[in-house]
Amino acid sequence: MTETASPRSKLHVARRSRLLAGAMALGIAGVLTAQTVLPGQPALAEAVRVTASAPADFSQVVRAVQPAVVSVRVKQAAEPQMMNFGNRGPQMFGMPGLEDLPEGHPLQRFFERRGEGDRGQQRGDPRSYGMSQGSGFFISEDGYVVTNHHVIDKGTEFIVIDNEGTEREAKLIGADPRTDLALLKVEGDRPFTYVRFADDAPAVGEWVVAIGNPFGLGGTVTAGIVSARGRDIGAGPYDDFIQIDAPVNRGNSGGPAFNMKGEVIGVNAAIFSPSGGNVGIAFAIPASTATDVVGDLKETGTVTRGWLGVQIQPVTADIAESLGLAKAEGAIVSDPQAGSPADRAGVQAGDTILRVDGQAVKGPRELSRLIAGLAPDTRVNLTVWRDGAERDITVTLGRLKDAEAAAVTPSVSGQTELADLGLEVTSARRAGLDVEGVVITQIDPNGPAAETGLRAGDVIAEVAGQKVTSARDVEAAIARAEKDGRKAVLMRVFSEDASRFVAVPLA
Repeated sequence: MTETASPRSKLHVARRSRLLAGAMALGIAGVLTAQTVLPGQPALAEAVRVTASAPADFSQVVRAVQPAVVSVRVKQAAEPQMMNFGNRGPQMFGMPGLEDLPEGHPLQRFFERRGEGDRGQQRGDPRSYGMSQGSGFFISEDGYVVTNHHVIDKGTEFIVIDNEGTEREAKLIGADPRTDLALLKVEGDRPFTYVRFADDAPAVGEWVVAIGNPFGLGGTVTAGIVSARGRDIGAGPYDDFIQIDAPVNRGNSGGPAFNMKGEVIGVNAAIFSPSGGNVGIAFAIPASTATDVVGDLKETGTVTRGWLGVQIQPVTADIAESLGLAKAEGAIVSDPQAGSPADRAGVQAGDTILRVDGQAVKGPRELSRLIAGLAPDTRVNLTVWRDGAERDITVTLGRLKDAEAAAVTPSVSGQTELADLGLEVTSARRAGLDVEGVVITQIDPNGPAAETGLRAGDVIAEVAGQKVTSARDVEAAIARAEKDGRKAVLMRVFSEDASRFVAVPLA
């Protein structure tokens, strides 16, 4: 029996035939699908679909790497603490949640024996040293152990305890307080199981396993994910931490954070905790940093870094506008240190460093890390922005000493409003100051200038790159900036022997 097509189905067939014929006439190859966009039709977006499998468990990774993880016991003058950002209460140095236990309670004695609170001495013992504990891990079969600098700081004796409970005396090879890394060495009668640093940075969301010695318990495994990268927590000039949410507590310091390949992606170093315990925010020194630092420590016992010798600050949107930069990137030099490599090469205050040997500088942190990663006496090419154009300056780096900083970032004031100053200025010389510029003599506390951080006594040395010695000079410089179509003008300000740049929006 032959079925007769309905008028609606005939219309559908005819429409489809016309579409196919049109596609062939236009020379379109392929098959039309539900996502094919035809003239007159809106483009449709699909929801993101991800096919990923989580590990059934972490046991395989743990079995492979756990023998390489050790506990580190240190006899020292003062007990170190895992860096804790957020804690302001007494729990930072005690046992969170156990402060009110009665004297002699079994739990109290347990934690005093096993935890980092154990100072290895009787109550009332007047000795100034104590015993503290942290974590570490072997990076070679001949017994090199990586840990944190703050774990071994002020230490006089070091004991490494492996996964089987064997204790060995360790020798301190070297330490680097700027990155909070240290290297120990133990001797053994057989090769040690060791782990490697990962070559590639972990992705945010990637699984991570932390193994360490929290509260002296030893061999503790926790898991989580990489929460963020590139964290600056104010711990040092080269902050570039990996943030993880694997539970990390006191005693995990110096322990490794592993990826699912059993590679070390970071060295656990800090926690953020208002209570003193784990709240799911921990920070690890990335493997890329640890690889370079540990290599130097192993070779020479110290870390040598290049030194540029400048004070720098971030380029804000206002500063970028005042300088004519397309993006608020780079690091602006507020002051080259006298006699420094930058000063000798001709780097000037107001120069904005955009690139180092072709590598982009997004901000002060990147510049500090780039320079510190180079050896002293290295010749580098700085691409700077000066007077509305790029120029290259060749600098031979010096050697960073303890008393120096590769790059110092002074505080940045905010915006000011020069159309209605809210302040009075006079010649600095006339005010009896032995400096060039104009000094702020009065300022309206409710005015826009005061809101930016400018204060009476601040000295304005330059406006729009021009030295100023009077209020008239300031007005003339502002007028030139307005004539050039600038929305902001850059001022160099001195406060308490430190200089900074302030981008002042123009009316």
